[in-house]
Amino acid sequence: MGSRLTFESKSLTHVGLVRALNEDALVDRPSIGLWAVADGMGGHEAGDVASGVVAEALNNVETLSSGYAFLDEVRASLLRANQNLVARAATLSPGSIMGSTVVVMLAYGGHYACLWAGDSRAYLMRDMVLRRLSRDHSVVQELIDSGSLTAEEAKTYRRSNVITRAVGVQDDFSLDITEGVIEPGDIFLLCSDGLTGMVEDEEIAAIMRGRSPHTLAEDLVRLTLERGAKDNVTVIVIRVSSSPDDTLGGDGTLVNARDDWTW
Repeated sequence: MGSRLTFESKSLTHVGLVRALNEDALVDRPSIGLWAVADGMGGHEAGDVASGVVAEALNNVETLSSGYAFLDEVRASLLRANQNLVARAATLSPGSIMGSTVVVMLAYGGHYACLWAGDSRAYLMRDMVLRRLSRDHSVVQELIDSGSLTAEEAKTYRRSNVITRAVGVQDDFSLDITEGVIEPGDIFLLCSDGLTGMVEDEEIAAIMRGRSPHTLAEDLVRLTLERGAKDNVTVIVIRVSSSPDDTLGGDGTLVNARDDWTW
């Protein structure tokens, strides 16, 4: 008898306290092991439409018979969303952009994969230690990586909201990816920068310890609102547990990993 991994998720989105329109969108599909946060690019045309196109593309992904096919279909869906947004922007005024960040997590066969473009983030808490899975595509991150800016200086850098990659910005679109084995007790967090712009990683880690996904999602959004919520904020919390099971299956809830499994 093997074991079954089950996923309990809670998602919340809020317009915040400054903006009039929520340009975030989310995908919460624990039944197939697929979650995502998309953040329409503020200051550009129809950011809410852009994030909606990304979310719709991922909501149309079907349950597939292998991890490879699942990952390929998620990638293909995002590439189609990129082409859609580039084409829409071309019908607007010259130089118009309809763009959105995206961070996606998929689970299959006891493994996870995270894909992203932009500064929406993915985190994993395991054994009470929080680790950031994604790395921002942003001017600030590039400056930190080059040593031109410290992490402390980055907090007040005037171009902190400038991203360097997003869905819909250009024809040549690529996603970064990281993957790993899922363990019972893992807690994943996907979020827009409306959270991370107001709450430090250390604070997120402290809140994540010992809370249920429902309570955690609410507490993270609540803290963001208490601090002024200058942007839209979206969070998805996914907690993994296991129970005995002697069946194997192909959706995101099952888990006896095959010996030849790799992404």
